[in-house]
Amino acid sequence: MNRITQRMNALKAANKKAFVAYIVSGDPRPSVTLPAMHKLVEKGVDIIELGIPFSDPMAEGKVIQLGHERALDHNVSLTNTIALVKQFREQDQDTPVVLMGYANPIERKGYSLFADEAAAAGVDGVLTVDLPPEEAVNLNVELKRVGLENIFLLAPTTTAARMKDIVSLASGFIYYVSLKGVTGAGHLDLESVKAKLKAIRKITDLPLCVGFGIKDGESAKAVSEHGDGAVVGSIFVDRMGTLIDASDAEIVDAIGELAGNVRAGLDSD
Repeated sequence: MNRITQRMNALKAANKKAFVAYIVSGDPRPSVTLPAMHKLVEKGVDIIELGIPFSDPMAEGKVIQLGHERALDHNVSLTNTIALVKQFREQDQDTPVVLMGYANPIERKGYSLFADEAAAAGVDGVLTVDLPPEEAVNLNVELKRVGLENIFLLAPTTTAARMKDIVSLASGFIYYVSLKGVTGAGHLDLESVKAKLKAIRKITDLPLCVGFGIKDGESAKAVSEHGDGAVVGSIFVDRMGTLIDASDAEIVDAIGELAGNVRAGLDSD
């Protein structure tokens, strides 16, 4: 059984919400990412989403775009990121890791080679932001061949018919985008989130994790009331940027403090 499914099942049995944390590989410099991953786990993160640096991250707001730019300044690539996961697995064999990115780097490597390398390194799932279900069939075949989960986004504007098409390919969990726009933008409409999650549950048994617009433990708690977990990213990437001139240890500790606050919020009564 894939680590994502194992973790989600364990959280459900413990009546806990999943804490999914997103950071960009190589941001603000490559030496920070590995210790930051371990710190996130130490502070209660259940699943790590590792962003693959890309020159045109179209779904991201300014904060995460800048994170991609900082990583690209250090020439961090998909290959580097897969190698980083392999390093992470030397100490952590349990925490699920999802690679989140855009289709171009994966297509350039080739679906089969990408799937083989990712699986060998210890990756558990892939979320390709700009690959619609109509174009994801071949990648899906390769991911399934090596036991990796193919995670998809659903948005407030996704129609009922299209939701069915997407969930027919999805595995691991569904990432529900809680608001219209890019990462880090807008204000959460909890009633809208609740209604959409209810509709999604009618067509899939996959866990539902909610992201976009989550700023702290309080907002993470609020969205997770109606889902199975919260995806938090912009606050970590923003802190990386503000501390770019700090030491690696100072950056990692700051990220850990943020994660601890979100975990406390998720677990609060």
